[in-house]
Amino acid sequence: MSQAIATIALVVADYDEAIAFYRDAVGFALLEDVDMGSGKRWVLLAPPGGSGARLLLARADGPEQAAVIGRQAGGRVMLFLETDSFAADYKRMVEAGVTFLEDPRHEPYGSVAVFVDLYGTKWDLIQPKR
Repeated sequence: MSQAIATIALVVADYDEAIAFYRDAVGFALLEDVDMGSGKRWVLLAPPGGSGARLLLARADGPEQAAVIGRQAGGRVMLFLETDSFAADYKRMVEAGVTFLEDPRHEPYGSVAVFVDLYGTKWDLIQPKR
């Protein structure tokens, strides 16, 4: 038997601004953007390379969901974007306007820097040592 985490839902305030951030600044590919009616859309993005989990943007539906935008992990890093070219990705993302909360660090497990999305969700850009 085999299992994998295929898709992670991320609550956002607005589909189009979130698509623009993840596609244009982070560098993800927009895989699907399907109108589901009643203002809902199925918006699926993925990092280049095609392996790993995809990101489903879910627009907040009501005040309870809106209250967790940017804080779905309670202030901790929520998502980990693994790369095989840390320096190039870091440089490209900085040039595209992505906000990093720290300078790159080189830890025993790899190179890493924390960045935030347009709502404050924390991500690690990480190149693990293999």
